[in-house]
Amino acid sequence: MKQTSSTQEIPHTGDVPRHVAIIMDGNGRWARRRRLPRIAGHRRGAEAVRASVRACDERGIEYLTLFAFSSENWRRPAEEVALLMKLFRTALEREVDELHRNGVRLKVVGDTSRFDPKIRQLIESGEALTAGNRRLTLTIAANYGGRWDILQATNKALQQGARSIDEQALSPHLAMSHAPEPDLFIRTGGEQRISNFLLWQLAYTELYFTDTLWPDFGGAALDEAIASYRRRERRFGRTSEQLEQSKRADVA
Repeated sequence: MKQTSSTQEIPHTGDVPRHVAIIMDGNGRWARRRRLPRIAGHRRGAEAVRASVRACDERGIEYLTLFAFSSENWRRPAEEVALLMKLFRTALEREVDELHRNGVRLKVVGDTSRFDPKIRQLIESGEALTAGNRRLTLTIAANYGGRWDILQATNKALQQGARSIDEQALSPHLAMSHAPEPDLFIRTGGEQRISNFLLWQLAYTELYFTDTLWPDFGGAALDEAIASYRRRERRFGRTSEQLEQSKRADVA
């Protein structure tokens, strides 16, 4: 299916979101409430990633994008950052083969130049191994920021000779150019902000916030988010009357 800019054309929509993007928030609080170290929450959060990939696959969602590590997360204590990098490396070592067996394509977006060479090698090999898979595309945003994405895309467009910047010039260089814009954005953990995540791509995405902490997020919580999504009226600038006319035309 053609990738569509929601500000240039009206994208196809359905009862099941084609693309779900999630900020996985609440690992630390989950651990703190249980008097466990923060890394225990992150480890439990990794299990929730596996469960969410399965749940999305079972529900026919084609793209799942997870915000794993933001460009601002380097501000966290050095010990925690080191543990997160170790967890990321372990996940790449252990999970890629399983993803491949299940027909999942892996993509990692963000400024990976700051990562350890071994992590960069694992990302490259994981993407290469799963490149032909089409059942589900799992995108991990790591050392990613929405402002960084727009700036790096602008610079690439200028380097390739663009004299002015418009959507057509910019879009091919955005980190998420391999995926349609998200239909549904979910943030767990109770906070209600997008935290520099997919600033360009979320223009017409439906936003859903839940108090559920990420380690507790599973299929049932995803179903609640999808149920909320189905109640939304996705007009893309049109009136409700125009939307109804469009629906009747589609049925006819």
